[in-house]
Amino acid sequence: MKRKMVNKLLAASLATAMTVSMVGCGGNDAAPAEAPAQEDAGSEDETSAPAEEAEDVSEGEASEEPAAEEDSEYPILTDADGNVYDLGGMEIIIRDWWSPADGSVPEPKDDFEEAQQEYREWIQETYNFTIKQMAISDWESTPQDFVEYATAGGDENYLFVLREAPATSSAMASGLMYDLSTLDCLDFSQSKFSNKVHEKFSKGDAIYCMSSGKPEPRTGLYFNKRILSEVGIDPEELYDLQASGEWTWDKFEEYLSKVQRDIDNDGVIDVAGFNENNAVVQMSVFSNNGAFIGKDADGNFTYALEDPNTLEALEWAAKIIDEYRQVPPEDAQWDYYKQAFLNGEVAFMPDDAYCMYFNSEDNKGFLCDMEDDFGFVMFPKGPKATDYVNVWSDNPVAIPSCYDADKAWKLAFAWNLWTNDVPGYEDYVNYAHVYAGARDTRAVDETFAMMTEKGTIAYQGVIPSLDFGPDFIWNFGKGVVVSEAVEGIRDTWKSYVDAANQ
Repeated sequence: MKRKMVNKLLAASLATAMTVSMVGCGGNDAAPAEAPAQEDAGSEDETSAPAEEAEDVSEGEASEEPAAEEDSEYPILTDADGNVYDLGGMEIIIRDWWSPADGSVPEPKDDFEEAQQEYREWIQETYNFTIKQMAISDWESTPQDFVEYATAGGDENYLFVLREAPATSSAMASGLMYDLSTLDCLDFSQSKFSNKVHEKFSKGDAIYCMSSGKPEPRTGLYFNKRILSEVGIDPEELYDLQASGEWTWDKFEEYLSKVQRDIDNDGVIDVAGFNENNAVVQMSVFSNNGAFIGKDADGNFTYALEDPNTLEALEWAAKIIDEYRQVPPEDAQWDYYKQAFLNGEVAFMPDDAYCMYFNSEDNKGFLCDMEDDFGFVMFPKGPKATDYVNVWSDNPVAIPSCYDADKAWKLAFAWNLWTNDVPGYEDYVNYAHVYAGARDTRAVDETFAMMTEKGTIAYQGVIPSLDFGPDFIWNFGKGVVVSEAVEGIRDTWKSYVDAANQ
């Protein structure tokens, strides 16, 4: 099969429950069978091209050989005996909650998508398998659906795209996820695993989840350009401060004090500093080199809520919430903050990057309908930080432990090929849908670029029973006393951490 080769890359874009027993599940400690293949899965709102080309099969199991056909543009993987891997017509499904329910593949929109489609067709023909990504669960049910499937077992060939939730954590702790570290067709030292999902979902030497591609930009700070301009702040200044390393908590507070106004002098704030969906507390902690739950050199989880950097950040978050966060109406729903930002009732809003993605009129972020122009920068850094930080949270991909070693190896092999770079587009990332939704190029060229490089992972979402929102950050409203909030959860979280380390 021939494919188009290009000499330059397109402008980038990011296309992008409870503890249970192992009834019905088989173990996963057997050595993988000699030779078959593996598979792929994606992240919510993300299509990232993997970073390395077919170097993911261990030296003892497979080697790269010249293509069997002289006109093949792709390397062919063979086993130790020189035989091309054959998955025996295996039909593989990557389960998620956003892809077409029938697993159909849309028509390519550009040269990259055409080349990717041709490459993926080639790997399926060459290694004798089929693979498709399709929505089977929904966002809410996905973690529990995995628990039930892995507990009962099944004959399907599934890889599950999951999300952080208590049920996902419990599944990992209960042995319902296959230990991916035992599959020699996966090499987690490759740059394609730079989002560190495999590090987050690990315990000791065991690895239970994976995700491929550059980390998806997550929570940043949106700002209303009109409101800033009205009080004499040049919106470009935020990008300039970010670029120079001077975008700090202090500078953010200075801006908050200027934009928050009682315009008609009736004693009621007409334009508030910011509103949010409980993002400020988390981002404050990580932007000050703090953490809620940590991990030590031995791979054990640690309780970090009373780390000095964390406490300093919690006090600062409580302060700006008291002084500058919009007071929600009494009958407000959880997402009231979105319309308030759209209406120009607040100047700043911390939220995820996907709020401005535009793929189509039927698939776009809510900010695409905003009348005022907006910008997007990273969350400002605290006094204990040396750089900005984005909290990466790509969706984890897991293989049920009720599958035997042979099936697990084949699924992993196919997924690995599926998520590899398309030859000719190595390290390609497509930001077209971000440019389409953003109101300026600096949000993409500068902020997005930083977010994929300056990041960390958070462990509070992988501790069984720890429910981060109800346990802690939802309690941060006006008048919160940090010491009381910490004291109220200290013993509970310590017990969860101890249990997770057992």
